[in-house]
Amino acid sequence: MSRVLVVDDDKNILNFVRLHLEEEGYDVIEAIDGRDALKKLESHPCDIAVVDVMMPFMDGISLTREIRNTYDIPIIILTAKDQIDDKAVGFEAGTDDYLTKPFETKELVFRIKALLRRYGVPESDNDPIRLGNVLILHENYSIKIDTKTIKLPLKEFELLYLLAKNPQRTFTREKIIENVWDMDFAGDNRTVDVHIKRLRQRFSHLSVPFSIRTVRGVGYTLEMNQ
Repeated sequence: MSRVLVVDDDKNILNFVRLHLEEEGYDVIEAIDGRDALKKLESHPCDIAVVDVMMPFMDGISLTREIRNTYDIPIIILTAKDQIDDKAVGFEAGTDDYLTKPFETKELVFRIKALLRRYGVPESDNDPIRLGNVLILHENYSIKIDTKTIKLPLKEFELLYLLAKNPQRTFTREKIIENVWDMDFAGDNRTVDVHIKRLRQRFSHLSVPFSIRTVRGVGYTLEMNQ
């Protein structure tokens, strides 16, 4: 799980960004100004920093310079200003990217992911998966559907996670067993059918944007509903 330092003196924005990033599976460290941010970085190493420009005690430009002098992490600057001069100062200070308020959280997430890839921070094989209103969290084997949280038995969860991570891809029963159970599984491959049936039953009464389809003679695939 990548850790994001978010620095902003506006607590409403801080809370708003934190909630959305946590929904995307990031670990978020909050700071209310530049000095607070440097203290947090000492005890909580982060993979990327999202920094507001206008803050008391130490502004975002000064903080960017301090981070750049000590840490090799990407930095995104947030600002309410849309001036070329401000952007130039930010890039000269060492920021990697710039986002002007107000902004869409989806765009912030896209930029965070792009910078983490550029800096070579690996993405976890067990990252959360979002399918519409459904969030699949591998770290605690839970499923969030809107505000409702449900838990699945381990193998059912692993089966759903495999299919959800590869939507539209058809898996044979043998391939599912290899991924969800293991190569040495000695049971009947119809075990897969039983688990698929249980998953369908669990989601049959819930509003989810996907379905698990049987591909006759081949296996199963997760499809997004139209």
